[in-house]
Amino acid sequence: MAGKKKDAETFDVIELAEHVKKQRWWNKMFGDNPGPAAEKYSVATQLAIGGVTGWCAGYLFQKVGKVAASAVGGGFFLLQIANHTGYITVDWKRVEHDVNKAKKQLKLNAEKPSQEVKTKVHEVQTFVKKNFVLTGGFVGGFLLGLAS
Repeated sequence: MAGKKKDAETFDVIELAEHVKKQRWWNKMFGDNPGPAAEKYSVATQLAIGGVTGWCAGYLFQKVGKVAASAVGGGFFLLQIANHTGYITVDWKRVEHDVNKAKKQLKLNAEKPSQEVKTKVHEVQTFVKKNFVLTGGFVGGFLLGLAS
């Protein structure tokens, strides 16, 4: 193995936001600044775009949610069966201690959001205010997608 040569791989870091801005279809649809550019479309077009994307997102959310709930529930069920039959033993006191510790850490982090979170929330609020019709269509479509 003395003659083995290490291959040094190099990777380029691509800023996704900059990459998307360079795409022609994105610029045609939303312009260089995606915030207020949807206003140039008619109300019907904005509702249609928001409704279709919302329906797709809601439908996928529903399907993925069912699969995730089944996986978590099935895993818990199998854990209980394995514990009951003696294949494994669970230290429930330790589990409870770890859960309480995690709750405390979540409470500490939730009390003061980071600057990055505040910035993202502000960006979302600005987008919703400037594209109210599009957002309304998305919410309606999302709820319809969940109901399908």
